[in-house]
Amino acid sequence: KRVEIDKDTTTIIGGNGDSIYKRLMETAGRKDLADDPRLHNNAGRVTHETDIDQALSDWCASLPSGEVLQLLDAASVPAGPIYDAADMAADSHFQSRNLFENVTINGKNLEIPAITPKMTKTPGRTEWPGPAVGSHNHEVLCDLLGLEEAEYQQLVTQGIVSDQR
Repeated sequence: KRVEIDKDTTTIIGGNGDSIYKRLMETAGRKDLADDPRLHNNAGRVTHETDIDQALSDWCASLPSGEVLQLLDAASVPAGPIYDAADMAADSHFQSRNLFENVTINGKNLEIPAITPKMTKTPGRTEWPGPAVGSHNHEVLCDLLGLEEAEYQQLVTQGIVSDQR
């Protein structure tokens, strides 16, 4: 199940197996659902998925995300945060494995995902991050979409579109 724990953290919880489901519900303080004979197998849990989801959502919302993950780990219930790009860039494990690299685009440093997998003799790196941001604006807006040149120049003058041709 994918559960939003708080506004900044979404967690995935793997509780499909019968014994894992029982531990999950007991950890969530829902022994009634852990012992409910209708839910002793996956088919029954699928039928009553809405009730289970609500119970887990309520439990997860009642605790800080770190505590939910610690409790699930202690109960041997597979769970973990779902990362967005900012989470990955800030994670020490991603950093220690050099999974991001810095490139320069339009004179500014930008951190991007690095080439993976990392090979010992040929680790790979980004040689060229691509064209300057805005370098294809004229081609896309005028040549492909039919914007008149005067309209394009007005957008450039107003700072709405960058012209990096």
